[in-house]
Amino acid sequence: MCPDTGHIRLGYDRARVLLAHYGDGLRLHQLRHSSATHLGEANVSANVIMAKTGHKSLRSVQRYVKPGLAAVHQATGALSAPRRRG
Repeated sequence: MCPDTGHIRLGYDRARVLLAHYGDGLRLHQLRHSSATHLGEANVSANVIMAKTGHKSLRSVQRYVKPGLAAVHQATGALSAPRRRG
């Protein structure tokens, strides 16, 4: 049980066993990549993603965080939005 949230968490070994049985070839490391990608698409800072995934270098995080097409479109929209002068 997580002391901060009170949520019950699986141990690594138990999660690996369950994925092997029910995950149709999915591995925990793939979930780690997906998690980093989803956090990146949610505009979570690289420092927070590093803390969450346990990476020590920004280069490692950049390898896993690959924004999807929707995130690229959103960034393009932010650049083309009219700016107010004030």
